[in-house]
Amino acid sequence: MKRIVLTLTAMFSLVTFAHAQFGSGIVYDPTQSGHAVVQIEHEEQSINNQMQQIENGQKVFTNTVRIAETAIQTYNQIVQQYDLYHQMMLAPQVLYSRFLSPMSDLRMLDQVSNTYGNSAGWVNSANTGNGASAAYQQASVPRTTNTIPGYGAVSIAGQQQIAAQGATVDLGDSVLTNNLAVLGTIRTNQTSRQTDITNLETATQSQDPSQQTVMAELQRMNQILLLQLRTMQDANQINGNLALQQIVAQKQQQDTLKAGFQDTASYTSTYQTHVTPAYSGGAQALTY
Repeated sequence: MKRIVLTLTAMFSLVTFAHAQFGSGIVYDPTQSGHAVVQIEHEEQSINNQMQQIENGQKVFTNTVRIAETAIQTYNQIVQQYDLYHQMMLAPQVLYSRFLSPMSDLRMLDQVSNTYGNSAGWVNSANTGNGASAAYQQASVPRTTNTIPGYGAVSIAGQQQIAAQGATVDLGDSVLTNNLAVLGTIRTNQTSRQTDITNLETATQSQDPSQQTVMAELQRMNQILLLQLRTMQDANQINGNLALQQIVAQKQQQDTLKAGFQDTASYTSTYQTHVTPAYSGGAQALTY
């Protein structure tokens, strides 16, 4: 640009000098020429400043466009998240409720009849768990409170066999009474257990925003785990009682086998002591 200014200045000087030489009346003034050069430089600087402002304006516009695009993307993401949350609120009822079926509780026993007046307590105990021992004994053959007559007169092996059978009866009564109490307690707790499950189901399918928060979901998951633990505890009690009942049954089988081996082992001596004298001379008597 400075070269252009110098060239224009030189040309202007030559023209002025030519006019002065040929009598045009124009006289070259160096001072005015210098002012003209300064003005041209100022215009050049002004033009450069305007160009810089235009470039800055373009950058600002470009940044503004980018900010607007980012804002639009953020808005679209928020709208998508809102739609997702709204669908999640509606999903439990819309998607799951049609697949739910009523749950069958552990049914209470019905008192069909009480012919001899000794079964009502047993049924009540099976439903509530109360008075299991008395109800079981009332509906069963009474156990003897004393040893059988002649128990002390039999041999040690005989006493062991009788005592083993008596222990089986006592242990069986204890296990069966405990089973009756446990099952009755589980039945009587089914009402409150079903209420808890119904409340969880209602809260899960609710469209209330307060029931769809992360904290509410975590609380329901915690309650579900607690219900599962309690149900497993009940199942473990039943399995434990069944195991005890099997142990008593196996004990009875073992006692029978052991008694058989004892009888077999003592058969020879018992035969010689009791059977042979009783029948001695029998064959000879038949010959007469």
